[in-house]
Amino acid sequence: MSKTEQGGTGERDRSTVERLAAGVVGSDALKGATKRAMEARERAVELQEFTLGALNLPSAAVIDRLTRRVRSVALRLESIEDGLDRLEDRLDDAAGGGADPADLKKVLARLEAIEARLEALQQSDGSR
Repeated sequence: MSKTEQGGTGERDRSTVERLAAGVVGSDALKGATKRAMEARERAVELQEFTLGALNLPSAAVIDRLTRRVRSVALRLESIEDGLDRLEDRLDDAAGGGADPADLKKVLARLEAIEARLEALQQSDGSR
């Protein structure tokens, strides 16, 4: 057999296989089987979650949610720690004599104004 004969036969075989595959992929039987397989998978997942719940064990989804929440809390704590470090540095600078007494008086006056405003808000809330 020559190469051209083999190439022609190979192309015919491939086109036959392609037509067969296209027929199978587009068939209602394959669509139905795929649908039933997906439904079975969903039922298995529901059964697994029910079983884990009955055993009082967390599912993978619950653990994943908890992990994300813990990471979120950790990030928030880190930002709070950074803020406290900056505040501590500023207080150290102020206590070390590096701050101008006039600046300290301004800070105290501002704190007193904030305190007065808070008291006014509390009193207006209490009168309602």
